[in-house]
Amino acid sequence: MTATPRPALPERAADTTAEEPWPVRLLSMKIAEYVEKMSVVWVEGQVVQLNRRPGARTAYLTLRDPDVDMSLSCSVHVNALDAMPGPLAEGARVVVQAKPSFWTQRGSLVLDTRQIRPVGVGELLARLEYLKRNLAQEGLFDRDRKQPLPFLPRRVGLVCGRASAAEKDVVENARRRWPATVFEIRQVAVQGVNAVPEVTAALAELDAHPEVDVIVVARGGGGVEDLLPFSNEALVRAVAQARTPVVSAIGHDVDTPLLDLVADHRASTPTDAAKAVVPDAEAEQRGVDAARDRMRRALEGRLHHERRRLTELSSRPVLADKSAFVRVQRDLVEALRGRARHRVEAQVHRARDHVGHMRVQARTLSPQSTLDRGYAVVSRQNGEVVTDPGDLTAQELLRVRVDRGDFGARVVGGGA
Repeated sequence: MTATPRPALPERAADTTAEEPWPVRLLSMKIAEYVEKMSVVWVEGQVVQLNRRPGARTAYLTLRDPDVDMSLSCSVHVNALDAMPGPLAEGARVVVQAKPSFWTQRGSLVLDTRQIRPVGVGELLARLEYLKRNLAQEGLFDRDRKQPLPFLPRRVGLVCGRASAAEKDVVENARRRWPATVFEIRQVAVQGVNAVPEVTAALAELDAHPEVDVIVVARGGGGVEDLLPFSNEALVRAVAQARTPVVSAIGHDVDTPLLDLVADHRASTPTDAAKAVVPDAEAEQRGVDAARDRMRRALEGRLHHERRRLTELSSRPVLADKSAFVRVQRDLVEALRGRARHRVEAQVHRARDHVGHMRVQARTLSPQSTLDRGYAVVSRQNGEVVTDPGDLTAQELLRVRVDRGDFGARVVGGGA
């Protein structure tokens, strides 16, 4: 029987389908072919691992990007290592000339290194200056974005090396100034390949702590290469984004990593950082005592001034004779009473004269005055005054009122 031929595999990746996939070996071969077409390239990075076995002609190292957590494996001939001016150590910054190669068996990308050169201090400083200019143009170093330090933080976050002198300086000097200072300490690597990720992680952890009011990043002095992590762009941006005020205490006064420029406060030394984050209890006590003395002197001066004014007022004639004012007021009251009495008496006299005048007038106009002149008032028994004789009837009994009394009368004849 003739074997059935296998279907041909797709030539391009875009032609593959779920029914016609590539096997892993073919994909690896395709990637290797594509990588093989790449030319030799110069790459800069930091050596994080070096493996050189005695007698082996090839050494292996891991090259890491110092700004991001990304690395590549490199193979290098020992002759290239021996041609370097000095031994290659982990953490060194280097530039390598390499040909990218894809290992199909492992499925990994490897740089076949042809040359390897250390990055000199001058080159590092030039690159730092370039990074410094770019960050300054973004405004990361502007003064108006810096946060003020708290007067007395609840907790002080401290990022420092393990069992370092910087930690001791900050803690001892801070507690010497303010004995009740509470620290939240994170011990990390402050140099080498792990410095940037560990310092950044510790900074983020302390920034999220609810009671940490200020963060100090401290490290002792060192060479330019030792302080490079504190000029790393990723770390600088992490400090710029922190919500908690950050104090940079890196190296000595002559050292100026980029962290000093982006931090909210730059301390020349770890000891100076302790002075910046907490007040001096003795100085504050002296200030309180001085303010209390000034307040006491001001109060005593005010009391003396008021006492002197009171003495001056009490020595005046009007206050020397304490009854003088009462006498004046009494005379004034008596005068007012006299005027009121005379006014009332005058009004009473005028009212009495008016009443007398009205009495005489009433008497003159009254019916009694008419009777006194001989007139009489005739009325019926019901009190009705008789005005017309025609209204009377014979024998009707009438009442006649005269000046000195009254009497009855009977009508003799009829009406008129």
